[in-house]
Amino acid sequence: MSIILFDGVCNLCNNVISFLIKYDKNNDFKFAAIQTNAGKNIIHQNNVLNEGKSVILIKEGTVFYKSDAIIEIAKQIKGWPRIFKYGAFFPKFLRDGIYNLIAKNRYSLFGRKETCRLPSEKDREKFIF
Repeated sequence: MSIILFDGVCNLCNNVISFLIKYDKNNDFKFAAIQTNAGKNIIHQNNVLNEGKSVILIKEGTVFYKSDAIIEIAKQIKGWPRIFKYGAFFPKFLRDGIYNLIAKNRYSLFGRKETCRLPSEKDREKFIF
């Protein structure tokens, strides 16, 4: 099982999580918002460097950040979104530069919620609380 930590108040992040749930056909992922107690505990237990602007993937004890996390996630999902795994062919400074630009502007571009996402009853087992 892999854990994805995300910004629970970010609309873009929440939409990406909904997207991942749809394409996670093997139920490889569990999700936790970084603002929740569970998210904070996972961050602490795994010595995660959390600057608050990165999706974080914890896979088999290894922590992946930013574009590396996206590439690793893409390797595990099914369907057309697997194409994002080919981002590994681009230099890390370029990938993370684009990632940082989007992350820095995500609230102004996509908005934010006042509280963290509440999963539907159907998706509840995919989240760590």
